[in-house]
Amino acid sequence: MTTPTATATPIPAAPAPRAFSGARTLATASRVLRQLRHDPRSIALMILVPCVMLFLLRYVFDGDTRTFDSIGASLLGIFPLITMFLVTSIATLRERTSGTLERLLALPLGKADLIAGYALAFGALAIVQSALASGLAVWGLGLDVVGSPWLLLLVALLDALLGTALGLFVSAFASSEFQAVQFMPAVIFPQLLLCGLFTARENMQPVLEAISNVLPMSYAVDGMNEVLRHTDVTTNFVRDVLIVAGCAVLVLALGAATLRRRTA
Repeated sequence: MTTPTATATPIPAAPAPRAFSGARTLATASRVLRQLRHDPRSIALMILVPCVMLFLLRYVFDGDTRTFDSIGASLLGIFPLITMFLVTSIATLRERTSGTLERLLALPLGKADLIAGYALAFGALAIVQSALASGLAVWGLGLDVVGSPWLLLLVALLDALLGTALGLFVSAFASSEFQAVQFMPAVIFPQLLLCGLFTARENMQPVLEAISNVLPMSYAVDGMNEVLRHTDVTTNFVRDVLIVAGCAVLVLALGAATLRRRTA
């Protein structure tokens, strides 16, 4: 009499990576925008705070408008980056801790679809934010720009998209909204100090200058200053724009690579 052999339970194979889909990306972006519509505080933070900060800065230097002209353009790129970083990191982490992210990735939705959808949604808000801030600075507050204001808008938009990408990336390493905010001193503040806002980067200690040369905010500030001082599009401006855009794409790719399917 033969003894029946036990049949091993097959181990399910890991799901194959899903190909990128434009339709799924648009659906994700639409869902994020619908959720943000019911969160007026986040919308106010993203759209109004940069305008308020520029307004205050203009009248802090009311007796010396040249100072506002010299740093206003730089801050026009820095403020959108910071606000988009904060809002994106917190909003993404909220979906991860609530389990929404895990449920979404159980559907036919790839990591690239999810990251691109978030970037598209917040990028749409970044366009509105950058247009309002740039318009207020140039036509409302009298920021004296030698180059085209449209180039200012371009750099401000790229900076906001970079902030979105950084926020998506760091949210993968935080387990609470408080931790997401704690990443700001580690990710944003060093760039703020070394970007050339307070002193020219070539005047810094050589080691700090070398570090500033690999930080994307440095090129965001340089790009704004190129528009501030030159009537035409310069080679340096093109370099700065390409570096900021390339960093945003690179960080988005890293964000997709580090996105976890399960909440820890």
